[in-house]
Amino acid sequence: MFQELEFLRACDELDNPDVEGWELFTDSNDVKIYRLYNKDTGLYSYKVYGELIGVTPEICSKVFTDLEYRKKWDDYVKELRIIKEKEISGIYWQVKFPFPLYNREYIFVHESRELDVNDHHVYVFLNKVHNFSSVPPPSSGIIRVSEYSQSLAITSNGKGGSKAVMHYYDNPGGMIPTWLINWAAKTGVPKFLTTMQTACEGYEQYLAKKNKS
Repeated sequence: MFQELEFLRACDELDNPDVEGWELFTDSNDVKIYRLYNKDTGLYSYKVYGELIGVTPEICSKVFTDLEYRKKWDDYVKELRIIKEKEISGIYWQVKFPFPLYNREYIFVHESRELDVNDHHVYVFLNKVHNFSSVPPPSSGIIRVSEYSQSLAITSNGKGGSKAVMHYYDNPGGMIPTWLINWAAKTGVPKFLTTMQTACEGYEQYLAKKNKS
């Protein structure tokens, strides 16, 4: 589904961020977010550069892809499951939106690879919207997202932790005020990384409890 070049491109900015033409949107708590305006949709693409202190890239990658664990630490998950059709594997993800907004559902292909690039061992994840015929139309009160793509590359920061670069575009659809989208991007991403760090720190304990049950 994804080409080799797409995985390599996801790694490009781990050492040398390319933000020419991008606007610095927020800079806080070891997280920098840049955005680029899309004239066609009136929305933004985002680049996120951040670090997770004291957490190895291996643990980060496992936490990012462990869907059952995600249901426990991510409060915005309403429904999350794997989809398989023939040789294609994907994910169904329903995200809770605050009242009175409708929940959003994301249906996308997901692929990951481990690469050795420029003396870094990198974990790369790519997502993009895909139509799975086995998934029925959205239920009443849910909006299906038709435009979504994400790349994430994680490697060691050389100090016992991880550094990551994420590039994503998301058109949630519906009538969402611009101020709310901006607020979610500015506060939600740093908060997510903080929450993910806590989840990474608790992952081994989660696995130990899971194996005992």
